[in-house]
Amino acid sequence: MSIVYPSTKEKHEFVDPTPMPAHIPKVAEVGTTSAPLKSAAFFIGAYCKEYNGSSASSHLGGRLKCPVTSEDFMLCKAEDRNPEHCLKEGRRVTRCATDLINKMRENCLEQFQAHWNCLEKNNQINITTPQEYYLCRKPERSLNACMFEKLGLTKTIPGSPEGQVPIHEVKDPYYTSIQK
Repeated sequence: MSIVYPSTKEKHEFVDPTPMPAHIPKVAEVGTTSAPLKSAAFFIGAYCKEYNGSSASSHLGGRLKCPVTSEDFMLCKAEDRNPEHCLKEGRRVTRCATDLINKMRENCLEQFQAHWNCLEKNNQINITTPQEYYLCRKPERSLNACMFEKLGLTKTIPGSPEGQVPIHEVKDPYYTSIQK
């Protein structure tokens, strides 16, 4: 029989007491787990990509409200690996992602939940390849249709070959949850 000894250390979360610098804008966390973020990932890229503060009215009929592009953030990170260097841009991208997720919840809640619940379920079943998109194509198609219909956003995969059907639109895929 094994003996379990109680821990000698108190269990509490570490909270860094250092306040953020005053020049860094305040922003709340996105507040989602990895499955909803993965479900929304391509839409976040489309929503935040080609918008810069001056072109608000021209991009997608003025529906975007993100103050910085995600590409600006990535270029900033490549420029200097110091975490403090890009805090302002990172927080702006966080606001943009939060704004989109809130719009997804308002307009396509049922489809969004179905897709990320599928991703989450497959994360628990298949630990070696967590949250694979190919296992959730059916709810993904309904989410894509809703996002296009209600918000005008389409899922585009960067680096996809031109002239070919995108992998998420293939009608009879080779990889499915049950192999042929």
